[in-house]
Amino acid sequence: MFIELYKAISPVWHWLLLALDVCMVGFAVSHVLLRQRDGRIAAFWAVIIAFVPLLGAIFYAMFGINRIQRRGQKYRAMTEVERQAVLEACPLHPEKEVPELKLLGELAETIGKLSRYNFSVGNHMIPLRSEEAMLAMLTSIRHARRSISLCSYIFEAKGIGLDFVNELEKAKNRGVEVRVLVDNMGTMYSWPPIIHTLRRRGIRAESFMHSHFFFRVFSMNMRNHRKVMVVDGVTGFTGGMNIREGNMLSQNPKHPVIDLHFQVEGSAVRQLQRVFAEDWAFCCGEVLKGDLWYPELEPAGEVGIIGVPDGPDEDFELMPKVIFAAIGAAKKEIRVMTPYFLPEAPILWALNSAALRGVDVTIITPKNNNIPFVRWAARTLYPQMLERGVHILEADGHFDHSKFMTVDGIWSLVGSTNWDPRSLRLNFEFNVACFDDILARQLNAIFVKALEDCQPVSLQEIRSAGLHLRLRDGFARLFMPVL
Repeated sequence: MFIELYKAISPVWHWLLLALDVCMVGFAVSHVLLRQRDGRIAAFWAVIIAFVPLLGAIFYAMFGINRIQRRGQKYRAMTEVERQAVLEACPLHPEKEVPELKLLGELAETIGKLSRYNFSVGNHMIPLRSEEAMLAMLTSIRHARRSISLCSYIFEAKGIGLDFVNELEKAKNRGVEVRVLVDNMGTMYSWPPIIHTLRRRGIRAESFMHSHFFFRVFSMNMRNHRKVMVVDGVTGFTGGMNIREGNMLSQNPKHPVIDLHFQVEGSAVRQLQRVFAEDWAFCCGEVLKGDLWYPELEPAGEVGIIGVPDGPDEDFELMPKVIFAAIGAAKKEIRVMTPYFLPEAPILWALNSAALRGVDVTIITPKNNNIPFVRWAARTLYPQMLERGVHILEADGHFDHSKFMTVDGIWSLVGSTNWDPRSLRLNFEFNVACFDDILARQLNAIFVKALEDCQPVSLQEIRSAGLHLRLRDGFARLFMPVL
């Protein structure tokens, strides 16, 4: 009887599934054609949707649609009074005269027009490596007297992360106003969830784009990848370092990570506070106001800085434009250190063009990548760069998560952005463009030191790789738009 019933129902289910597939494919392809701005990404998703029945359309709904723009539009569509309150709470007044920047020429002018933040002069920046940065941040929290704002993509609730929790709780108990923001996807990297741990200690904490576990997959392309901490509105920290035990190299962690972070002093700290305040208001509606968060700041050095926020909202694709402008302005040398090197076509062409006109272009990226799939895809890009004179080196040893770029020994770009499509297009990022020869020399010294543990990549090596390796790399490249 059951067999006969199955035979009777089976054709009906086949037709229903076919109709459902046609509808989903039609809707998904229409969305790709109407909404995807990048032709390569549109082609990638169109193939996936068309040739993977049902699942292709589901994958696109999960990973291909940028829902954050709707929420961003809602945020920007707040009443004028509410929106103005967020902006007025932390004004970024343009400098009346910045004679130092006039000497830097067109690049400074270009970045100044691209970013919605303003140039700030009279700043001091200190590069800090891994454990050194962690301890400096903890020390700053211990000395906090008024306020602490902390934003991180990953914030572990164990090891050094638990030390941060303990110090934040002590600060809260002595009357310091504490606000912590952690990306919702980033909370999946450790257990227990850091947000729960912080809230149990009485610390105000929010997750960016909060959703329940199952629905987190729908916000994978809307990550807040920014790393910012400001103490008392005076001392700031930013860069690419997460709060993880792997950074504590002296503790011999299971997964050691070399990283780079920066301590900032001077008027540019207000820009760090501003980017945190924008995200905080977006998440919970609270507007941070007053001298508690935005005190008057005195000059602290000679570094010219401009903040460069980037994200799939009003700052969409700002970082690729800034990088492209910097490469185009280079006269002598370009040095890039990044954990993930998958530049989009315009940046790739700009690097090749710079090398062809005689600029010394050198790139360091890890050989032992924590995401091997990214390295495999990247290796398919190497031949066209090596042919044009770009130098590519792969670093042995511990995974190096550092990310920075220097141009001509005077301009530096540091922050949270990786050189991959996800970071350049899909994530919320924060970087600072810095004009100072001393800072550039410090970063170049780190770069030169890293060269000691690097192996240059050659055309012969790439072309002589076994067929199975070339097929592996070619397959990985198919997924480059979403890596």
